[in-house]
Amino acid sequence: MVIHPRPGDWLILLAGLALVSGLWMRQADSLEGRVIVRLDGKVASDTSLRLNRQIEIKGPLGISRIEIHDGRVRVASDPSPRQLCVRQGWIPPGGAAVCLPNRVSVENAAAGYDTLNY
Repeated sequence: MVIHPRPGDWLILLAGLALVSGLWMRQADSLEGRVIVRLDGKVASDTSLRLNRQIEIKGPLGISRIEIHDGRVRVASDPSPRQLCVRQGWIPPGGAAVCLPNRVSVENAAAGYDTLNY
């Protein structure tokens, strides 16, 4: 006995595929990495990790230059005397660099993968 799909079966299948693809697209957008740069605790820049660019933020001591390249972010230069946030290098996903004397902070708000293998 061979059972052939009816038009309603195809409709349910297409609706299910549309739902799954919509949820997948929504999840892909939410996992996009963001770079949040703050000056004195206020958001000065909120941009995507996908864009290769340099952001310059003028703090009390001078200009801090933040570099975004190939989905990574770092503080490339800073007028602070000890250069601690520059020496930190590339900021890992979920990490941050704080340049206290210049009152600039950079947050890598990329989603981590800590629940994939739960």
